[in-house]
Amino acid sequence: MTDTSKTDAAPSPKTIYLSDYKKPDYQLDSVELRFELHETRTRVYSTLAFRRAPEADRHAPLKLDGSQLELRALKIEGEALQQDSYVLNDEMLIIEQVPECFELEIETQINPQANTALEGLYLSSGMFCTQCEAEGFRRITYFPDRPDVMSRYTVTVIAEKKKYPILLSNGNRLDAGDLDDGRHWVKWQDPSLKPSYLFALVAGDLACQEDSFTTMNGREVRLQLFTEAENIHKCDHALISLKQAMKWDEDTYGREYDLDIYMVVAVNDFNMGAMENKGLNIFNASCVLASPETATDQDYYRIQSIIAHEYFHNWSGNRVTCRDWFQLSLKEGFTVFRDQEFSADLNSRAVQRIDDVNVLRAHQFAEDAGPMAHPVRPDHYIEISNFYTVTVYNKGAEVVRMLCNILGREGFRRGTDLYFSRHDGQAVTTDDFVRAMEDANDIELKQFRNWYSQAGTPELTVSETYDDDVQQYALTIRQHCPLTPGQAEKKPFHIPLAMGLLDKKGKALPLVLENEHDANAQDSRMLALTEAEQCWTFTGVPEKPVLSLGRGFTAPVKFSLPHDDAALAFLFAHDTDEFNRWDAGQKLAITIMLKLIDDYRADRTLQLDTLFIQAYRSTLNNTALDRALVAQALTLPSESYLADQCEVVDVEAIHAVREFMRRQLAEALAEDWLRGYEENNLQRVYHFNAKDMAQRSLKNLCLSYLMELDNQDHRQRCLRQFEQANNMTDVLAALSILSQHDIPERRQVLDAFYEKWQHDRQVVEKWFAIQAASSLPNTLEQVQALMQHPAFSIKNPNLVRSLIGRFCAANPVNFHQADGSGYRFLAQQVLVLDEINPQIAARLLQNLSRWRRFDEMRQRMMREQLERIAGHTGLSKDVYEITSRSLEG
Repeated sequence: MTDTSKTDAAPSPKTIYLSDYKKPDYQLDSVELRFELHETRTRVYSTLAFRRAPEADRHAPLKLDGSQLELRALKIEGEALQQDSYVLNDEMLIIEQVPECFELEIETQINPQANTALEGLYLSSGMFCTQCEAEGFRRITYFPDRPDVMSRYTVTVIAEKKKYPILLSNGNRLDAGDLDDGRHWVKWQDPSLKPSYLFALVAGDLACQEDSFTTMNGREVRLQLFTEAENIHKCDHALISLKQAMKWDEDTYGREYDLDIYMVVAVNDFNMGAMENKGLNIFNASCVLASPETATDQDYYRIQSIIAHEYFHNWSGNRVTCRDWFQLSLKEGFTVFRDQEFSADLNSRAVQRIDDVNVLRAHQFAEDAGPMAHPVRPDHYIEISNFYTVTVYNKGAEVVRMLCNILGREGFRRGTDLYFSRHDGQAVTTDDFVRAMEDANDIELKQFRNWYSQAGTPELTVSETYDDDVQQYALTIRQHCPLTPGQAEKKPFHIPLAMGLLDKKGKALPLVLENEHDANAQDSRMLALTEAEQCWTFTGVPEKPVLSLGRGFTAPVKFSLPHDDAALAFLFAHDTDEFNRWDAGQKLAITIMLKLIDDYRADRTLQLDTLFIQAYRSTLNNTALDRALVAQALTLPSESYLADQCEVVDVEAIHAVREFMRRQLAEALAEDWLRGYEENNLQRVYHFNAKDMAQRSLKNLCLSYLMELDNQDHRQRCLRQFEQANNMTDVLAALSILSQHDIPERRQVLDAFYEKWQHDRQVVEKWFAIQAASSLPNTLEQVQALMQHPAFSIKNPNLVRSLIGRFCAANPVNFHQADGSGYRFLAQQVLVLDEINPQIAARLLQNLSRWRRFDEMRQRMMREQLERIAGHTGLSKDVYEITSRSLEG
């Protein structure tokens, strides 16, 4: 059969609409699958027990999804169907007449080795594995491949025992045995109802590390992590993180694990980070394997978070799943919020919040402002894989966080308890989630639902007045949401805003509104902005205060604040809310950088305000602050985020100004940076904990500033760290810094690093990424040369992301070269990848989607490459959708 993910130029691929949702005509009572695994000729035997839904038309045909399958047999109640009794096309098997209840037997053949899209059943480094979310199961057998069809699965896996001694699937292992021909079999049964996207299968020659966890009700759960034998020493951190997540979910949400076994498998070829298949999580190896000598602090942190995320899905995604893919944020937004809170509780809450907001501002705000803007609950799509986005995940998490802020921790817990008990074993919607919050707290949240249905980032304009005579402070906030594709009108959002007021010494003032008693006055409170414009008047304010608004970033909005540079510097030094303290420093930096960009474009001499230098010095030398927070505070806004603050993006000016500021700060604070480096350069055994991570992050930031100085001592200091550090965090930091400088040692350390780590896949990915992110002028040529390196494969998503993706997304000065070579390079790789892995191609292509933000010359060149792609025959639905929306947007 033909590849149904491919389409000719005409007709255009079909658009799927939320408004067209219809309940399935047939439900599945049980699913029995038998896999006879072979690299190129896997046979799949499925036995499906169907019954017609009570509300369905009794003449409704049975429609089953299928893609790239060879149909070998088809029976109903044991009788073979003749070809004239069904319709078979590239996307579906339709049986016109079926009984009310019946057993359907299907035999299909598939070729896992040829499956480079990595959806369905495929081979990765000699191992069989699956990825069925969102619509991969239809590449295994004909099936009602939609999340609202839930059933219980019994799976038998058969394979050659010598090559594939480990055979895994969802649920609990029932039986196993050997066959006479050298094959063996294992039978698995999942007692839980699940949709097809949660099906999983793994077969390979794998080592296993085991542990156990005792639940709050005394049940012992067996924990197993499978990986290639040479990586078995990298499993400890993931298993520790898993047990931490299981305990946290019991303590925080009262959720207990329900099976006897929990398995995790590390896979080298994977489109996503990980997949929460019931009882058998499949992980991108980079998101689960870690040891101090091969993984950085950021790797450890990310693994802890992702392990928790996939485990938390057991309830928020598996036990209660989404009715249709428009509801994707029901499971992903909620679970991202859960994993963010888990990480905050185990590490630094302020730094976790800063990390969350950095992702949101750098990526989701940009998505909201571009042609791919869509609501947290989209209302249409062509290819659902294109909507696994920062809007659905990260903005979706912010929507859940706002509910928690509105209801309070106890009220939110009441809501989640009701949600889980009411909908256990069901496929539901975001409305069902919000309704549970309403019912558990006797509150009405009709307006709040606008967050799910409206795209765009609300913009808040803030004004203030102070009346010294009556000691009153008036705060006025106006909300406005810019237009987004397909949404010409916007309704006001329900926006929770935490705020405080500080006196001139930085002391928090009690907050008492008009007509309130001040007996229980707090120095921080939550405002509810529900109108287009609202005003709050605070009484008993003895002097004109400094406003601290949006504390903890309680809503995903943009602020236009009445603060000058002095007020921002004051908040940077004194705000009692750690997030807002950091944020004030970022706002101050952006204000100064935008002025310098204007100076650069006008060919005026650049000068860095001493106010900013002094603010940095004070923060660096403030020993009372968390070292991790200091490192975050002293990191300048990225070039990409700064570009989003510009009306027209001037790539060269942004890069030049940021580099100028780094050099000025390096020179002005040279002694401070050196002292910061030496004080935090503690030689001890590596441990992953908040205190040590904080010291390493600040030390390496100081080193990066010192290397801006043309000083041989600092260069040697960096080389010593590269050569002598006992952990990958410090080694990679030194290597990354050296790679940004055109010095003789640069090539030497890059070659030495590869020579040492060439046999470790995850470390080699880091090596590619460091070179792709270099701002040196010849980086594109280096990237093209590295694509010919024997360690690179364009079929491996991690390597594509590390080299091509890193260059296009994290190296703006080189990607946006004035000659357009970066755009031509990306377009060519998208066309090549679209034939191999459309999901990865479409994700790369989004780097061209916001072409209208740039100068006319770059607009023309980016549009030319989009049109080049659009004119290519046989585009995947994935790439077609991104291209067409980018050109139309």
